[in-house]
Amino acid sequence: MKTNEMSLKIAESKLLKSLLLAVLVAPGLAMAEETSPFSANVGVTTDYVFRGISQTSANPALQGGIDYAHASGLYAGVWGSNVSWITDFGATGSASLELDTYFGFRNTLDNEFSYDVGFIRYNYPGSYTPVAGTAKADTDEVYMAAGYKWISAKFSYGLGQFLTVPGASGTHYLEANANVPLGDSGFTFGAHIGKQTYKGSAADGLALAGFDPTYRDYKLSVSKDFSGFVVTLAYTDTNARAGGFYTTLAGKDLARSTAVLSVSRAF
Repeated sequence: MKTNEMSLKIAESKLLKSLLLAVLVAPGLAMAEETSPFSANVGVTTDYVFRGISQTSANPALQGGIDYAHASGLYAGVWGSNVSWITDFGATGSASLELDTYFGFRNTLDNEFSYDVGFIRYNYPGSYTPVAGTAKADTDEVYMAAGYKWISAKFSYGLGQFLTVPGASGTHYLEANANVPLGDSGFTFGAHIGKQTYKGSAADGLALAGFDPTYRDYKLSVSKDFSGFVVTLAYTDTNARAGGFYTTLAGKDLARSTAVLSVSRAF
């Protein structure tokens, strides 16, 4: 059993490394044709926080992705990161990789209004057995967003099971974001507020048992571009109850307030 788990972890590690290698190769391909629709990004962070919840139990993450964007507004991409939350909550086996695939249509109008509609699938490859009463972590969402200059709002709607909660169709996330350039300093100030609302009988049962998965999250950040390397310092917090749904078997609260430092590079 241990040999199989080790093999799976090695395979997942190779998959993430292959993605990051593709990220590093993509810029070379783009240089061959100045109008290439492909772009790539790679980054490292002290903690992978998604919607206010740590996905790595406050440990670092290596991340990267590749995007295709057509002049018409159509786009598609893939993005990956290491994670640990699935096994942190008791699933047995190997599930240490998140690999997202997405596509959509977006555009910015002459009056500086923008819009974006699309689909994303959060994939968690690996061989693992979910905790009794829960589902696999793979999750599908559709989303729509609208923005004006430096402010935007986005609504994401779950299509079925949602991050191990079964029968959760209709689960949704509503967020508002602002990214304000601070004059000519090169710094950008960011502010975010969101609410993750779970739907379905399983989620209702969790709430009645004192493990309500619905919560709000908040984030403040400041970032600066240093010759193509974007350094960001962020502070995140939620109103999720300590000891509730987002507390691991080891007693770690993944929804607690935290500061995160990250460095990323887009090509």
